Amino acid sequence: MGTTKTEIFTAEQNRLAKQLKAIAHPARIAILQELIRAEACICGELVSEFGLAQATISQHLKELKNAGLIQGNIEGTSVCYCIEPRAWKKLQKEMSKLFASYTDRDNCC
Repeated sequence: MGTTKTEIFTAEQNRLAKQLKAIAHPARIAILQELIRAEACICGELVSEFGLAQATISQHLKELKNAGLIQGNIEGTSVCYCIEPRAWKKLQKEMSKLFASYTDRDNCC
């Protein structure tokens, strides 16, 4: 398998790809939806919510955090997570811009 030549793309393209890759898993989408629905930081409630192992949830949270989409704060013996608002707004703006840049053309293949 070939290597990805990330250096030939802009920093913005690489960041967007990293965030979209982090989102591209049904468990991570469900976690993001739950964090958005809660409108607050969530501490340890995700395991019972989804029925996944703690290690699995932790790995998904790590991927989302590494992509900058969520943030975690230590409270006592647990880490509480919530949406990272600036990154979320930037992602929303970039995706809206990408989708808006396409216009339907009748003369396409």
